[in-house]
Amino acid sequence: MNIPILTIIVPCYNEQEVLGETIEQLKAKLEQMIIGKMVSDKSKILFVDDGSKDSTWHMIYKASLKNEMIKGLKLSRNVGHQNALLAGLFSAKMSSDCMVTIDADLQDDVDAINEMVKKYIEGYEVVYGVRSSRESDTFFKRFTAEGFYKLMDKLGVKLVFNHADFRLMGRRAVEELEHFAESNMFLRGIVPLIGFNSANVYYERKERLAGETKYPLKKMLAFAFDGITSFSVTPIRIVMLVGCLSFIVSLIFGIYFLALKYFGDTELGWTSLITSIWLIGGLQLIALGLVGEYIGKIYKETKRRPKFIIDVDLFNLPVPRRLVNREGAEYESIVETRKLSENN
Repeated sequence: MNIPILTIIVPCYNEQEVLGETIEQLKAKLEQMIIGKMVSDKSKILFVDDGSKDSTWHMIYKASLKNEMIKGLKLSRNVGHQNALLAGLFSAKMSSDCMVTIDADLQDDVDAINEMVKKYIEGYEVVYGVRSSRESDTFFKRFTAEGFYKLMDKLGVKLVFNHADFRLMGRRAVEELEHFAESNMFLRGIVPLIGFNSANVYYERKERLAGETKYPLKKMLAFAFDGITSFSVTPIRIVMLVGCLSFIVSLIFGIYFLALKYFGDTELGWTSLITSIWLIGGLQLIALGLVGEYIGKIYKETKRRPKFIIDVDLFNLPVPRRLVNREGAEYESIVETRKLSENN
């Protein structure tokens, strides 16, 4: 196999506190791999700005002007982590042999990228970055995360245990991924469905360098629920099963109370009546909410709205004139500095 062209894709949302260090570490890693003839000198780092409200895009833009291996992709609005990953993958696939996705906080080990590329060269089309342990997590986070993976397995969704979105995908795998037209993309579940040869690379997850996590408890729960309802109808079947059991129990109690009435041994009271009403009412609301969630997903799918809209593409296209005008003199000075360094 020829030396592959690698693109490292980094989704970013309000990452100004950590982005400077992230750029330096990934740039050093890619330069090291190029010097070691592991990847082609045409390899790039693509930062995808997912509608950030801070100076994230400004930092990406400046870095792309100073170093040609750094590229940027600016989405028109915040579309979520999964869609930002897709935007980067689909933009990079035509000019890359393989692509690695990694979060901007660099909790994932950049040194594992070397092993991923080695696996790709050996013939694996998808390489998963898998945490070797969760000792650095709090008990609550470790318990809930591992519980999520086990629950998904019980529901029939085959995920790679302790794998998030740190992975390498070859061009063939990304081209097949593009055929999945659904709006609700849960990549941890979809990528294994592609079915090409895959391998795991194990690493130790680090502490976040700076800034705040973009996945607090509320978002983590929403993400987990979205993954469950995107891949399994088991929850609806469970609701139906609970409904059947409730009907059977109600029937048994109905016969029992009729028997008591027949033998004249009944006591009037509100406790059992109110408890039954609240129990059945609660089950009905849960069932309606769950069915509504699935119907809502169907509603979104039928609209066929785009997953993302690209505002500025510094990967496949030259710097737009309107962007030059927006940045003004700063752009001109950086370009002049680059020209002087190239002439010398």
